[in-house]
Amino acid sequence: MGLFFEILTTIGWLLLAIMILVFVHELGHFLLAKFFKMRVEKFSIGFPPKIIGKKFGETEYVIGLTPLGGYVKISGMVDESMDTDKLTSQPQPWEFRSKPVWQRIIVITAGVVFNMILAAVVFISLNAFYGFPIPVAEGLVKIQEGSIAYDMGLRTGDRIISVNGDATHANFRVTQLEELLKADQFIVQFERDEATQTVHGLDDIMTRLNRSGGRFGVSFDAAIIGEIVEGGGAEKVGLRVGDLIERIDGTPVSFYSTMSELVQESEGESMVIRFRRPDSLSGIIPPGAVAINDPSGAGVLYETSLTPTMDGGRYLLGVRNYLTTLKHSPIEAVGAGLSETWTKTSVMITSLGRLFTGKENFRENIGGPIMIAKLTKEAAQNGAYYFWQIVAILSITLAIINILPIPALDGGHLVFLLYEGIVRREVSLKLRMVLQQIGMVLLFAFMAFVIFNDILNL
Repeated sequence: MGLFFEILTTIGWLLLAIMILVFVHELGHFLLAKFFKMRVEKFSIGFPPKIIGKKFGETEYVIGLTPLGGYVKISGMVDESMDTDKLTSQPQPWEFRSKPVWQRIIVITAGVVFNMILAAVVFISLNAFYGFPIPVAEGLVKIQEGSIAYDMGLRTGDRIISVNGDATHANFRVTQLEELLKADQFIVQFERDEATQTVHGLDDIMTRLNRSGGRFGVSFDAAIIGEIVEGGGAEKVGLRVGDLIERIDGTPVSFYSTMSELVQESEGESMVIRFRRPDSLSGIIPPGAVAINDPSGAGVLYETSLTPTMDGGRYLLGVRNYLTTLKHSPIEAVGAGLSETWTKTSVMITSLGRLFTGKENFRENIGGPIMIAKLTKEAAQNGAYYFWQIVAILSITLAIINILPIPALDGGHLVFLLYEGIVRREVSLKLRMVLQQIGMVLLFAFMAFVIFNDILNL
């Protein structure tokens, strides 16, 4: 029963993401067709068989049972339906084929444009409402075993100094990482055992990054207090936001997770906490704490006794982890959102270029619906912020794929229209139909390949 529910949940999140993307894409075609006074016969989310449909005016609005896409059927246009019955008669004023080439180009590309707009709106909104979460780089790094960073040679306890020679990238912000990975060389300089070392990126780093959902394997987990819980032990002894926990009962604390483990081991007994108060708080002396002689001169070192409290079956200090959030004004959020959209788009285009030039393994770098479903579910479980991040990334992906010059895709239609605009003559209906059919066969074959590839990679 548990497995069935998990599968159902995974499919549900995938369908929700697809419905959003398809609706926005087809809405672009629909609105621009209406704007240029073309007759839209059908607006469908999902492919046949039809679940439900209702006609308003000249357009039937449909939800199909096959939730792998959608379409807008415009009168006088050769589309996925391959319906050419009406194309043998004289063009009518409301038909797609009777409109100027430039209007048809706008209608064809509107879906792609709307997907890019959706991505930009999502990134702008996330920057405006959530800000940009940045892990503090003051602590040492944690490296996930088996990750890209681990296989490069980085280990838990290393301190990042610079990335590609730039110390400002040492906190590994996601957008910075994507920009850096586009470079031919990816070099990380770090400190281990008081010695400086250097590691280089793997040959297949882009492939592995794509398949891992963008997870590089580096996290900063400094034991710095980010929030004091009201009524908890930390508040009672005068701990403050920004204090760095260095030792608990004499045991060094390098990471926040280490601190949590030590608190559980205390079983509620009083503990001696050694913490470093930053210079910005040096004038605030915690009551009952003892100052420790520290020649380093970095802040003020204190020791105090603290008794954990029980909550939900766990012992707690009454603090929460430290995570800075880069807050944006509405205007800054627009700039940050557009920049993030451009960064992710350029990274995807770079990845595609590497596939075509043979620099990346095609089979290992391609994910199908099973892989997308897995990533979408994981994102949704982490919260709305991460779900909408995935939706925006998938929207950009859909836009890039759709604009490729492949018959049956928007890019294929665009090629026909550009040819017509240049030579002042339409591509023959017979040739268009043949190419459309070839395109559909290629798309179905590609879909079968990626599904089979996903199964092999489970």
